[in-house]
Amino acid sequence: MRPKTLAEVAKLAAQGDPFDRCLANFLDGFYAAPNAAALGAAPALLAPQFGELGHVQDAYLAATAEELARRFELPQPDWTVGEARQLRRPWFATPLAALRAMLLLESPPAFRARNLFVSENALSRA
Repeated sequence: MRPKTLAEVAKLAAQGDPFDRCLANFLDGFYAAPNAAALGAAPALLAPQFGELGHVQDAYLAATAEELARRFELPQPDWTVGEARQLRRPWFATPLAALRAMLLLESPPAFRARNLFVSENALSRA
C-alpha cells in the first residue's frame, strides 16, 4: 500500500512496515500531486511503541511535513510543533564522524531545528 498521508506512514510503520520504505512511497505520491491534505493529519506518535528510534521517526515526520510545506508553499501543519516532535540530543543520518560536519551544514532548516542532521537531499526521490 502506498501511503497518501504522513499519518498513514506512521500507521504502516506501527504495523511493522519499514519506516524508510513507507516514507519513500509517500514521497513518490506526494511529488506527483503535492497537497496540504497529505501533510495535515497528525501522525500517531511512534516513540511509545519503538522508543528512541520511534522518537527519531516522530521528529523526522514533522521535519518532512514542515520542509514539504515550505517547498510547495503549503500551510505548515500545527502538529509539527511541540516537544514530542523534537529530539533532545542530535541524531545524525550516518555513524561516520567524518561526515557529520557535512550533515551539520547541509541539513534543511526543518530538520536542523529538530536536532536531525541529514543530507540536503534527504527527501529527494530519484
